[in-house]
Amino acid sequence: MLQNLLTAHKGAFKDYTELRAQVNSTRRVAIVAGNMTGNNQASEGGVSARVYKGGTFGFASGAEYSNDAVKNVLQAATDNALFMDKRINKGKPPLPSATPGNVGLKTIPGDVINQSVIIDFVKALDDLVVKKCKNLSSRTVSAQCLDIEKLMAVSDGADSHFFQPRSMVYVIMAADTSDGVPVELYQPLGGFGRFDEWFTDPAEFLPQINSLYESLMKKREGVYTNAGLKKCILHPNLAGMLAHEAVGHTVEADIVLGGSVAAHNVGKQVASEMVTMVDFAHSAFGKTVPLPVYVDDEGVMAEDAMLIENGILKGFMHNRETARHFNTKPQGNARAFTFSDEPLIRMRNTVIMPGTSKLDDMINSIDDGYYLVRTGNGQADTTGEFMFSVDEGYEIKNGKIGKAIKETTISGVAFEMLKTVDMLSDDMIWDVSGFCGKKQAMTASMGGPAIRCDMNIGGR
Repeated sequence: MLQNLLTAHKGAFKDYTELRAQVNSTRRVAIVAGNMTGNNQASEGGVSARVYKGGTFGFASGAEYSNDAVKNVLQAATDNALFMDKRINKGKPPLPSATPGNVGLKTIPGDVINQSVIIDFVKALDDLVVKKCKNLSSRTVSAQCLDIEKLMAVSDGADSHFFQPRSMVYVIMAADTSDGVPVELYQPLGGFGRFDEWFTDPAEFLPQINSLYESLMKKREGVYTNAGLKKCILHPNLAGMLAHEAVGHTVEADIVLGGSVAAHNVGKQVASEMVTMVDFAHSAFGKTVPLPVYVDDEGVMAEDAMLIENGILKGFMHNRETARHFNTKPQGNARAFTFSDEPLIRMRNTVIMPGTSKLDDMINSIDDGYYLVRTGNGQADTTGEFMFSVDEGYEIKNGKIGKAIKETTISGVAFEMLKTVDMLSDDMIWDVSGFCGKKQAMTASMGGPAIRCDMNIGGR
């Protein structure tokens, strides 16, 4: 656990100042076709300071965490701020103030588990895949653990101590079609918490293994989709990806200032009246969210950010600087991935809120369309235009799930596609398995219900 050396240096703060100590610890184990191809442990840590003066920031970091290192980094950041202010002379007013406080650990770091515990589990899960899943051309089982611990001391706002553990296991299966073409699916397991809290008995994950294998066998017999605008149901996995990539990034205020499509749409209808989208801070639906943020890396107490409400774009995600520009309050979206990164505006737990329909009724309502389940990758730009791969999907014929489909793509413009939403399921699923790649990596979670909408889908 990080020792707090920061508060003793607050007396040296002259201007707005953030002082952060951070350690990121990673573990990785990978087994491919029974052979261990990865067995890594790493730790990256240090201290950084950021000082604001007259509209510019001075930043400095160092990989040593000691009183002398803190003092040196703080002085370097102050000197950098003075230099930048003198050269650029923006003459901007102070940043918005934030609620003072001191938020302690919500999750306590435990004893570091031995790497052999992770290795043994991955091997046992791989053995289970071999035993239960025949006719595979390849298989991969990997574990990736990331523990992030931060200490913050700020001149204005909340000091904090934060620990965020995330433990994931990924199962990838591949098989060949009758024509010898390889097809592949993967399943992430795990989420927020320590490895030994999630993974003790491989047999507990047998239902997910069996489901993945069954889906892969159906995909081997998949048919081509008919290209065009189709009535589709998006599984929550795809709904969450769209919420994050195609919508979420367009309403990050720094991207808005860069020309995002959202810039001139506040107060306007950008989606069906059924669509409400929220970036949750630390709790939702009466529970802790998958990746809770209580205080951001600018010392701002984290609050939920309402992005779209009943189809109307309500606002953006901010840091202190953009909140001042848009004359609003920051809600805790400024985060940095490593000690040497400056905070950026980032999503936390971004979801489309559930509706009132049952998935079975949504499927029954479609005579000729598609049920799209998994995506492997995708891209979107500041116009909201997106394209995602569809790795798993099924025909819907006369209100029934039909044949699996071959891999395809979906595309469109998010704010136009969302206007076609006419049914939302009454449940939702979180996805916490990936990273957001905006300039620097960042953990984020996303989610949503199943969505019925019109979607452009590729074909042969």
